[in-house]
Amino acid sequence: MIPGKAVFSTGMTGEVERCRKAIEFANAGDAVAVVSSGDAGIYGMAGLILELVEAESPGLKVDVIPGVPAFAAASSILGAPLMHDFASISLSDLLTDRALIEERINAAAKADFVIVLYNPKSSKRVEGLSKAVEIILKYRGRETPVGIVRNATRDNESATVTTLGEAGGHFDSIDMLTILIVGNSSSYVKSGRIITPRGYSLR
Repeated sequence: MIPGKAVFSTGMTGEVERCRKAIEFANAGDAVAVVSSGDAGIYGMAGLILELVEAESPGLKVDVIPGVPAFAAASSILGAPLMHDFASISLSDLLTDRALIEERINAAAKADFVIVLYNPKSSKRVEGLSKAVEIILKYRGRETPVGIVRNATRDNESATVTTLGEAGGHFDSIDMLTILIVGNSSSYVKSGRIITPRGYSLR
């Protein structure tokens, strides 16, 4: 879809510049797509685009196209870990204070949510994941199922089912392309798949 089209890309921390460039193209009359992996409205670029349009270019038409969120893709690979209430938390502290992230992890773990961890570890940020596991272990047993999926539904996909107590042994292979799903107190593993019961009566 790209050949013959203008492409403007930036790396991490270049999101504002990229969105402003997209708005510039759109105001010049071009049809523009701002591409995010997963779903643009879930840790993606949709919110930033809408904020900038509202502040700098009101009236510009923006359509948000839904995609497949990483937690949905990873869940399908792992089995059915998200069959009951869950909380999604990004461990990246680039835009959110570390203390607030830890407060959210604590609240979700205490409330027995299945917990989805986005952006678990980068080359420069390595301590947040171990701290998250330490917090969750205050409320969950070491045998709690944990699914680790890298490149969900993409090339070089990998998936591992482990436990909260053994998760640390996999930290070296975890990066920003990885998502973790930590089961709740009812989650269990059967035939290699994580299942979180919804509560149906199986008579």
